[in-house]
Amino acid sequence: MELADLRIFRTVVEAGGVTKAAARLHRVQSNVTTRIRQLEEKLGVSLFIREGKRMHLSPAGQVLLDYAGRLLALAEEAEAAVRDPRPRGLFRLGAMESAAAVRLPGPLTEYHRRHPQVQLELRTGNPQQLATAILAGEIDAALVAEPIADAPFEKAPAFTEDLVIVASAEHPPILGAGTPPDTIIAFETGCPHRKRLEDWYARQGEMPARTIEMGSYHAMLGCAVAGMGISLMPASVLGTFPEAKRLSVHQLPPGQNTAETVLIWRKGAGSPKINALVEILAESGAAA
Repeated sequence: MELADLRIFRTVVEAGGVTKAAARLHRVQSNVTTRIRQLEEKLGVSLFIREGKRMHLSPAGQVLLDYAGRLLALAEEAEAAVRDPRPRGLFRLGAMESAAAVRLPGPLTEYHRRHPQVQLELRTGNPQQLATAILAGEIDAALVAEPIADAPFEKAPAFTEDLVIVASAEHPPILGAGTPPDTIIAFETGCPHRKRLEDWYARQGEMPARTIEMGSYHAMLGCAVAGMGISLMPASVLGTFPEAKRLSVHQLPPGQNTAETVLIWRKGAGSPKINALVEILAESGAAA
C-alpha cells in the first residue's frame, strides 16, 4: 500500500464522501474514486458500503482506518526526525577495545547527558573489522587507529595514544642492544598495535618466533606478568590493570611511540549524531 492511497482513503472517511474529500485534496472526483477502487482491488475487499451516492465504512474499511492512522502518523514522525537537526534515534558506534575501555566512558557519559534521545550501541573490533562494518552499513561510525584508508571515509581527530612495550617486572631492557624476546602477545591479525610491534622487530632484523593471540588487554597483561612474552599497547590501559606494579614498561623510540585515533564514517553519510560525537571528542581533546 502507498501512503498516498492511505491519505486519500482517510480523507474520504473524514470528509464523509468523495466530493468533499476531492476538494480537500485538490483533486478531481474521478481521481479520488479511481484511487479508492484501486486500493480495494489491491486488498481484495470492499472498504465502503455504497448506498447510491452515500458511502459507509465496511468492517474491513474500519480495520484499515485504524492502521492507516498509525501508519500515516509514523510516516510523519519519520519525516520530522529526518529533518530535525538534533541527534536522535539509534547510533551504532564501533571502537577498538582500548578506546572503549579507557577513552570512551567520559565522552559517552557526556553524550548521554546532552542527547538523551539517542540510543547508543557499541561494538568493539580492530580497525579492519570496524571499517568493513561501516561500509556494510552495520555501524554508523567507529574509533580506529591510523593508518586508515582515506577514499571511503570521512575522519575527525579523536585522541593520541602513547604506546609502550610491557613485560614482566624482572624482564631485562628490551630496547637497544640484544636480541628481541621470542614471544609477543597480541590481538589477532588486523590490530594496528600488533603490526607496529612486528614492524619494530623487522627493523631489528628479527621476527618473533611465536605469537600468542589474546582477546583482551587485561588477558595480555596477565600473560606479560607471568613472563610469557611482551606486548605493545596504549599506556592508558595500564591504569585499569590492578597488577600493573608487577610489570616493566619499556618506552619506544620517538616517532614510534604514539598512535593517532580518529573517528571515521562513510563518506557522505554524516549525521547530527556523528557531528555531536565529533564535537564532544574535540572538547575532550582540548581539555586534555
